[in-house]
Amino acid sequence: MPKAKRSGKSKKFDYNLDRKKLKKQFIKKANPRIENKQIRNAWENHKSMARNLGEMGLAFDPNRTLPIKKSRLFGDDRETKAPAGLVTKPYILNQLEEEANRPEKDTKTLSADLIEYVQYMVREHKDNYKAMARDEKNYYQDTPKQIKRKINEYRRVHPDHFNNFMDSLAAPEPMGQ
Repeated sequence: MPKAKRSGKSKKFDYNLDRKKLKKQFIKKANPRIENKQIRNAWENHKSMARNLGEMGLAFDPNRTLPIKKSRLFGDDRETKAPAGLVTKPYILNQLEEEANRPEKDTKTLSADLIEYVQYMVREHKDNYKAMARDEKNYYQDTPKQIKRKINEYRRVHPDHFNNFMDSLAAPEPMGQ
């Protein structure tokens, strides 16, 4: 009987594979990155995911955690009992609740070019949107409605800047002597 093709040959080293990179990829897959700082600090790698989350007071499987009414054909409806786990790290749950209750910052902003464009248009034409549309600095050929929308967005996103800008327009400029 013939032998298998490579059975007699010794294994060859593959110089094209980067072993360091392969090891990093394997470790990254084996231990996924936990985004939340509190959970990452309390995580224990030698425990399972269900046990880690259970100790923190978090749900691994929401279908088992929340009680569900099971209807039967005959008899009463009964609720399934959720398995009661021992919470040894309740401080994590408190930190997560505190973080969730903090108000979220409004991070919406406009580009400096758009702010400069809107300020120029308002400075030159006040509220005449048709004149703004015909202005030579209207490089993108915005329609009057598009320009109005941009001005309203600037007013909504940066109300303090807009009010200060409008006050500076309303104030008479000092005469040079």
